[in-house]
Amino acid sequence: MPHGPPEVGVGPWQGPRPEGQQYDAQLLAEGDRRNVVDRYRYWTMAAIIADLDRRRHDFHVAVENWQHDFNIGTVVRTANAFLAREVHIVGNRRWNRRGAMVTDRYQHIRHHAAVTDLAERMRAVEIPIYGIDNLPGSRPLEGLQLPRRVCLLFGQEGPGLSEPAREACDGTFSIAQFGSTRSINASAAAAIAMHTWVVQHALTASLEGPGPEAGHSAS
Repeated sequence: MPHGPPEVGVGPWQGPRPEGQQYDAQLLAEGDRRNVVDRYRYWTMAAIIADLDRRRHDFHVAVENWQHDFNIGTVVRTANAFLAREVHIVGNRRWNRRGAMVTDRYQHIRHHAAVTDLAERMRAVEIPIYGIDNLPGSRPLEGLQLPRRVCLLFGQEGPGLSEPAREACDGTFSIAQFGSTRSINASAAAAIAMHTWVVQHALTASLEGPGPEAGHSAS
């Protein structure tokens, strides 16, 4: 007997319909197969975004996009998982959305033509820019206390942070490595840096009691 991939999501709602403007009548009738956590099953996209906006964290993520980097979609997905305030894409407006797994619908994404535009926006709201790259002179990310309000900037896969990006940073920080490779890819570095922020500023609060921020999953 053939076995296909496990079915994702939930089928049509069983029993009396729940009340509330957050529910989508079509999803209740047909089922919800979207890539969302269980608390958002059968909710409209607008209701999900509104609830996320109410709880978003204070860190931003920025990534350079000069060569249509395939990592950007994964960075967006991770930013959504860790509830980043905004994702900033610097350079080309078009980016590879495949790795985002549709999470870009729920994540605020802002485009900047140049790093100077990103820097100007961050300075206007007094948010420091921390570059993550294993450059000479970079300080270790391990042991660093990240500011609550910060923009984590990542470079293009391969060359890393561009020279203008380095100049825009208030500091650059490296991730410890122990093997033979010169670097880890940008999406992996972004995940490590974002999780570092979450451990320092959000994880303790979420573990104090049950809540929507305490979900754990990998797929």
